[in-house]
Amino acid sequence: MSDEQKSEAKVEQAKGKIKEIAGRMTGNERMEGEGRGEQAKGDVREAKEKIKDAFKR
Repeated sequence: MSDEQKSEAKVEQAKGKIKEIAGRMTGNERMEGEGRGEQAKGDVREAKEKIKDAFKR
């Protein structure tokens, strides 16, 4: 996995987690849901890169 793409996935996961927590603390269900979505998007990106790496070997 390229370092750049891996770090992008991690940043996306972290931003999503922060947004989810902020939404939960403020009672904003929409923000909380968006945060969970961003985390999932980061998880998918990371999984995609891991699969690419597995096929390169």
